[in-house]
Amino acid sequence: MDQVFQPVRDLFFGRDDAEHDFTNGLLRQGFQRTLAYEAALHGRKSLVIGRKGSGKSAICALLSHGELYPGPTAEIMPDSAAGDEIRRFDLQGITSDTAKSLIWRYLFAVQVARHVVEHARARHNRSLRQPAPVRALREFLRTNGEEHEARLTDRLRRGTSRLQSATLSLKMFGIEASVETGDGMAGRGSEGARAMRQLDALETGIRAAQGALDCATSGHPTLLVLVDQLELVWEADPDSHALVTGLLLASKHLARTYGTSARCVLFIRSDIYDTLNFADGDKFRSEEMQITWTPEALRDLALARASVSLGRQLTHEQLWGDVFPSTVCGEPTADYLERHSLPRPRDAIQFLTLCRDVAWERGHDTVRESDILAATKRFSQWKLEDLAREYNVGFPFLRQVFALFENSDPRVSREEFGERFSAIHADLHEAYSAYTEHLSAQAVVAALFAIGFLGVRRGDSVAYAGSTPLPVQQYEDDLYVHPCFRQALNCWEGTMARSTVLGPAVQTSLPSGTHTSFLRNITVTDAGFTVDRDVRLLEEVDRVMQRLLRHLGRSGLPVDVREETRLALLALRRQNHALAGEGKNVEAQVRSAVTLLVTLADHLTREGYDSEAVTLRLSDEARRLERVLGGAAGGGDSDSSG
Repeated sequence: MDQVFQPVRDLFFGRDDAEHDFTNGLLRQGFQRTLAYEAALHGRKSLVIGRKGSGKSAICALLSHGELYPGPTAEIMPDSAAGDEIRRFDLQGITSDTAKSLIWRYLFAVQVARHVVEHARARHNRSLRQPAPVRALREFLRTNGEEHEARLTDRLRRGTSRLQSATLSLKMFGIEASVETGDGMAGRGSEGARAMRQLDALETGIRAAQGALDCATSGHPTLLVLVDQLELVWEADPDSHALVTGLLLASKHLARTYGTSARCVLFIRSDIYDTLNFADGDKFRSEEMQITWTPEALRDLALARASVSLGRQLTHEQLWGDVFPSTVCGEPTADYLERHSLPRPRDAIQFLTLCRDVAWERGHDTVRESDILAATKRFSQWKLEDLAREYNVGFPFLRQVFALFENSDPRVSREEFGERFSAIHADLHEAYSAYTEHLSAQAVVAALFAIGFLGVRRGDSVAYAGSTPLPVQQYEDDLYVHPCFRQALNCWEGTMARSTVLGPAVQTSLPSGTHTSFLRNITVTDAGFTVDRDVRLLEEVDRVMQRLLRHLGRSGLPVDVREETRLALLALRRQNHALAGEGKNVEAQVRSAVTLLVTLADHLTREGYDSEAVTLRLSDEARRLERVLGGAAGGGDSDSSG
């Protein structure tokens, strides 16, 4: 190795946030052009979804400040004050979702209007006088205080006040609004109806100005509106839900209203997006782009950043042989680092930087194996705390649950976890009474899998969230703490696990979806049927399972998909047989069956098998069981065909 080459002294992998990385140039030079970036750049997707630290803000920064997007951009990044303004905004006569969509429409309209006016001045200033629609648009911005850039919170205060009171000045478009006299546009209908008419008039004025400039035939680049940092205004309450839902509705409206002259890209954290539940949610499927990182892409990211910081183009062999050791504990170093972190850029950057820092503190010229081992323990502690913070809004009890895995084997059976969880069950219910429907052993296992803390044994390997779209299944028994968190919890193979038996684990329904989408599906109830009715309910569940298994055998699903579905149905049927005649937990068992069928149908739909008859049959049988719970057990619905 070159004697003057001192990697540790000069090595730098970047900051924790995209803004700092862009400022020092590392993001621009070391950026990895992922599929999500390409889709946003070329307008193929408008909704970029990813976990914290997955690179959403990096894509936003490159699109906004980089040199690859040829057109103008406008960033909207709400802080807590701006979020409060939107959450408080409401209008009589329309739903909260629709009201929030109107204030987002106003923000978008102002951005487009300012762009049109600036564009007319810069590119269409051939005559002494601009077209009348452009002059009207300029006058609108001046009259309503939107002519110059201002703090987002101030713009929101102006917009919400004028939309609520119908005092948005639209005279320049030939419309007179007067709340005081009760006539004209402002006097007709509800607050919501009046606000809609004001926005319709504004958007019509913008389109008129665009038409007068004839930009559609001039080949001018599209205005790109970027919305990021929504996690700063998210509080997991109905108003926050409406805030994000309204944004989605407004983005769809922008695409319809302005055509090719403007488009937007929204960057939303997956745990926020997965909790949304609104009528038009299915209309955004084709716009979604999930950020995923392969081990190869993360290695390329590390190589690019190391090369930029050291001022020389490295090869993978040089990075993982000269700068870092080739192996750690007999395992290739790159594999070791990947296995002990979650698959996202922020984790990779932090882990690599920490290894470098430890080597620097010890006076080493290169990173040694001992440096990486020392960094692993500290990094594990960081990530365990970060995970609790990341999901604190939805799961404030995570720290107490993590403690159940301390000083134990990283593998734990579902039954054993249920026994451990029962020891803190009552305390959690008392401390977090608002979350009681999520405080069951099975719901917590689903949550821990969704956030990446736990994996499950599938075949010859352990599957973790991010490597599979399938959520943890009820029949999957072997649970594993992710290697990233084991050192912080002192989890080592062969460690004697604690065993505190306080009774059987609570039986609950099976969660559906990935990430935190299961929150809106879990139901926990006490069985209240007589023994005779219990037997009839269990028999009906068994008939449903038999029909589905026969139907599945005739389906055109791929062999592996059919086998996964069959195993799930068989597991529930075995559980059903075990309960028969015991007279307990029966309603919960039937609800568990309903949720399982919905889960399987949703999963097959997401995988592209929505047109398969078995997918439709799963949904039909779920509805059948729901009717049975309503009192129709043993009735005409209980056919045995299939």
